[in-house]
Amino acid sequence: MDRAAIALQVAPASTAGALESETLSVTLDGRPIAADEVAVDHGGRVHVVRGGPGRLEVRYRATLERAAAEARAPAVAETIVALRQSRYCPSDALESFAPMELGWLPDGPERGRAVGQWVHRRLRYELGSSGPLDTAIDTLLAGQGVCRDFAHLTVALCRALGVPARLVAVYAPGLSPMDFHAVAEVVAAERWEIVDATRLAPRASLVRIATGRDAADTAFATTISGSAELISANVFASVDGLLPDDDHQRVVTLA
Repeated sequence: MDRAAIALQVAPASTAGALESETLSVTLDGRPIAADEVAVDHGGRVHVVRGGPGRLEVRYRATLERAAAEARAPAVAETIVALRQSRYCPSDALESFAPMELGWLPDGPERGRAVGQWVHRRLRYELGSSGPLDTAIDTLLAGQGVCRDFAHLTVALCRALGVPARLVAVYAPGLSPMDFHAVAEVVAAERWEIVDATRLAPRASLVRIATGRDAADTAFATTISGSAELISANVFASVDGLLPDDDHQRVVTLA
């Protein structure tokens, strides 16, 4: 009997805040199976499940009191990794394009935010317009994409301009259509700042799930061994009270 192992990244990062309640239910053809939790970089939490053929169903629910973000200076190792090209963000291929096209952008702590504004104006948000193998280069040429494509292009351009950048998977109250969301995190004024080129949700209400070089590190489900097919997914996130306003010009950091 073929068995599969799948790594799930659906729980908020340990840094995101205090969990008031949390339940994770994993069943295979209606029978409960175990989910082993492991910690990964940047406070991420991965749950590994293993099972044979059948319908795997994952239900996750949590209530969280968001932590106040601290203006922590990025570690040297973090900035080195955040400047390197990666699978979906081949910034080395943009080293000529970025300075020529974006060299006029302000230098200093505003540069990463300005790159996000440029991407917002350059791309059109279009559901189903990209595939799982598309890179930032594909997105730039297509002129359209979904949140991960916006984030990948922002990250790749920032790196090509010498701005350390990485991708963050988040829960995004206010997002429409609701789903998992991806944003960029850039170094500005000795801190990590959130840049969302889609501008589809207020940044102050985002909850960090996973952080990495690009979507290869932050996928909500990764098949470690065997095979699995995603049939359907339903994501919902909300806040108590009204959503905060966000002009996407001010500095927002994420715990």
